[in-house]
Amino acid sequence: MHRSLSRCPLEYIGELFSRQVRHTKGRDKITGPTIWFHTVADSEGPTSLLLGGDSFTVSFGSQIVNALRHGDRIKASNMLSNFTASTSVRNEDDLLFVLDYCAKSPEPLFVMEMWRILEEKHITLGDKSCLLMVRALCRGGYLDEAFQLLKFLGENHRVSYILPLYNQYLSACVKMQNVFHSNQCLELMDSKLVGKNEVTYAVLLKLAVWQQNLLAVHNIWKEYIQYYNLNMISLRKFIWSFTRLKDLESAYKALQHMVALIMEKGSSLKINMEGKISCCHLDIPVPLEDIHMKKDDLIIHEQPVALVFDPVVDSQESCAQKLAAFDDEGKISGMVTYSMLTHQRSMPVKKVLRWSFNDVIHGCAQARNFLLAEKLFLQMQSLGLDPSCHTYDGFIRAIVRGKGFGDGIELVKKMEKHNLKPYSSTLATLAISCSRGLELGLAEALLNQMSESPYPLPYNAFLEACDTLDQPERAVRMLAKMVNLKVKPDIRTYELLFSLFGNVNAPYEEGNMLSQVDVAKRIKAIEMDMMKNGVQHSQISMKNLLKALGSEGMIGDLMEYLHRAEQLFSQQNTYVGLSIYNAVLHSLVEGGESHKAIQIFKNLRLCGFLPNHIMYTIMINCCVDIRSFKSACALLSLMVHAGYYPNTMTYTALIQILLECNDFDGALYLLDQAISEGNEPDVLLFNVILNKACFKGRIDVIEYVIERMHQEEVQLDPSTCSYVFAAYVESEYFSTAIEALQVLSMRMISLDENILQEKRMEFEEDFVFAEDPKAELRIIQIFHESDANLAAALLNLRWCATIGSSISLNPDESLWAKRLASNHGTRQRLGQ
Repeated sequence: MHRSLSRCPLEYIGELFSRQVRHTKGRDKITGPTIWFHTVADSEGPTSLLLGGDSFTVSFGSQIVNALRHGDRIKASNMLSNFTASTSVRNEDDLLFVLDYCAKSPEPLFVMEMWRILEEKHITLGDKSCLLMVRALCRGGYLDEAFQLLKFLGENHRVSYILPLYNQYLSACVKMQNVFHSNQCLELMDSKLVGKNEVTYAVLLKLAVWQQNLLAVHNIWKEYIQYYNLNMISLRKFIWSFTRLKDLESAYKALQHMVALIMEKGSSLKINMEGKISCCHLDIPVPLEDIHMKKDDLIIHEQPVALVFDPVVDSQESCAQKLAAFDDEGKISGMVTYSMLTHQRSMPVKKVLRWSFNDVIHGCAQARNFLLAEKLFLQMQSLGLDPSCHTYDGFIRAIVRGKGFGDGIELVKKMEKHNLKPYSSTLATLAISCSRGLELGLAEALLNQMSESPYPLPYNAFLEACDTLDQPERAVRMLAKMVNLKVKPDIRTYELLFSLFGNVNAPYEEGNMLSQVDVAKRIKAIEMDMMKNGVQHSQISMKNLLKALGSEGMIGDLMEYLHRAEQLFSQQNTYVGLSIYNAVLHSLVEGGESHKAIQIFKNLRLCGFLPNHIMYTIMINCCVDIRSFKSACALLSLMVHAGYYPNTMTYTALIQILLECNDFDGALYLLDQAISEGNEPDVLLFNVILNKACFKGRIDVIEYVIERMHQEEVQLDPSTCSYVFAAYVESEYFSTAIEALQVLSMRMISLDENILQEKRMEFEEDFVFAEDPKAELRIIQIFHESDANLAAALLNLRWCATIGSSISLNPDESLWAKRLASNHGTRQRLGQ
């Protein structure tokens, strides 16, 4: 975009010319000159400063710099005082060498001392000195002093080009995330009518992204296109801003505009003296009177605005027509081909274009938009842009979140074919997905490939899967991996460790003296590691610890840790959560310490705690031990009054109390009531009745309950088969016991007859009728794979075949099943 030079002040042009003449005359007088160039703009733009001076000045400046470099600031201060006291210091240029070093180091304290000396010597500060001094103060974190310098320079009319100073200061405020000073700077810029250039807009974009202000980014976009042509560098910064603020649609439009811009006009980029990519055009500031956006436009708003392209930008052909060149697959069609773009793609252009594609693809991963990520990935390939490891990182993240880890693993294999090594973050994403899918083998292999991991998230996901599948041995190997990579555990890691290693015998055996000693050692080791890493207990970690103690029957330690938890959380100005008290109450009830549980419950109510439905259910279950149905009904009344209605667990506890009093009619009545109220019955609800009926020899109750389970399509478990089989055997109905065991075992495999018929050949040949000695080992392997119901059912059927009983995989053909359906198929309660 071309603008008239009349917008630049004449005084500024004249001062630039006078400075050029001054430097020229200076160089004519130097014999053996030492001249060096330095670009003093990280974000301020390609501003080059000429640093020069005679050999004496440069030599003395080098001595000061050497003293500073060796940390001897006192010596440097003395040398500076002696140097400035001499007559050789004619102007501020004589100290530019020292200022340049202070800006790079940085040395803000020494710069402030130099500022004081220059003021005492009445040496006027020029553009180069001011820029270096502001940079040194900003990099050193002295924003207050830098702001005071800016205010002072604003009154100094000899500082002709002050905008880079504001850009430098504002950029430092953004880096340090200092809201107060950034607002001060914007207000000062408005009051001084400084104006803006492209660097200013870039810094304002960073400020808007830091404040999560999407509306401000759109306002900057609208203002920018009024005064500047969009180029690859500016579009790159807008794309970065949109993706960071999760405006994927605007980022995608800006990216396609960048591609269309390259196809239409090409793009000329260069690498400046600092090695950064920049545009080959003059950045002329926009006067403030032409700018409509003020500081107040950077306040946070919730509603974004649509991204629009100014018609001036696309004067010959609209951007929409250019974007129409891309088909649904992201490939180029029509007049746009790979060969047409080849001459435009210099290395800087390809880098900027690839960076922008990567930003949008990573934005797709955050938005879980894998379809757009696929389209962009194909478009990159059609443009001849080879995907980098960073590209694959974002693409795999998007694919895994949208499709699962299977496609992600295929992409990793594709990377390996192209000799690209996936990032550790890429492997971590895949490992987390595999762990959540309970594919521990794949997850472990991916984690073993990681060379580093700054966060424990992928390892926590693996530990959580190990906890779900009850495979602590895998967790031990992964903990060793974490130690080798020096991955610092977080509180979630310790929460899982208490759950994984906090008990020894559960759930198959009760705790004993040896297991309790082992548990105590494990808990102590985990807590010592927590102290080592400065991690305090959370509600979940303490709950898991207490559950571990309760499962091992360590009631004394349980109560001790409960008191410790109350003291710990009171010091943190919080309270022990209901989940912790629920875990303690449950452990006390299971351990036969009902009176302690009742006392804790009473104390909680006196302290103003409001029990939830879980606590009420636990206390109703506590009434089983004291055999008090009246107390259970009182708790049920409190529960309903508090707004909690009885669920399946509540009815299970109530039924258990009635069964302890041998009230089978009342128990069956509650069973029917629970189902009629819409509660989803589970196998535990029925097993409670079957267990007591088996003990009392009530075959009639057992048959009624089994038929109700079949009608409600409740999946059986090995305990169900055991209770029914034992009841018939105790009553000496041996043939009925074997027939019932077969029917229940097949229903335990599946309630769907079609599934049973599909797997009939596999079950009969490999397990039930197999004569090889490894048949039972294969069944045990199924048990190890966490399918206990299938393993128990196959063992039951194999035992029935071994004793010579005929096996039918169609349970509904059994005479026993038909009799139960005939007697209890009307869903009427027993005795009615």
